[in-house]
Amino acid sequence: MQPNRSNNYCCGGGGGFLQSGFKEERLAYGRLKDQQIQNTGATYCIAGCHNCHAQIHELSEHYGGNYHVVHLWTLICLSLGILGPNEREYLGDELKEVNVFHPESAL
Repeated sequence: MQPNRSNNYCCGGGGGFLQSGFKEERLAYGRLKDQQIQNTGATYCIAGCHNCHAQIHELSEHYGGNYHVVHLWTLICLSLGILGPNEREYLGDELKEVNVFHPESAL
């Protein structure tokens, strides 16, 4: 996505803003990030922290982005076959039943 790295846009949920009570302002500030994500055409957005995950998920719903937001650890656990059923909430239908690695079958 452009811009990226140190010039990337903030989602607007960090630094306590997610819990500040200024929801409309937070969503308006995050609109730039939502547009940036939507411009990629991606089906998934990976978030490294909980505040970003919660904010970007809300942005997707609020602005109709229709992309899924998942934690990085969710994808790691999915790839290891250890992602629990209750941890699949943010996955799309194409990934909800995926178990990439099965330790039992490796024996």
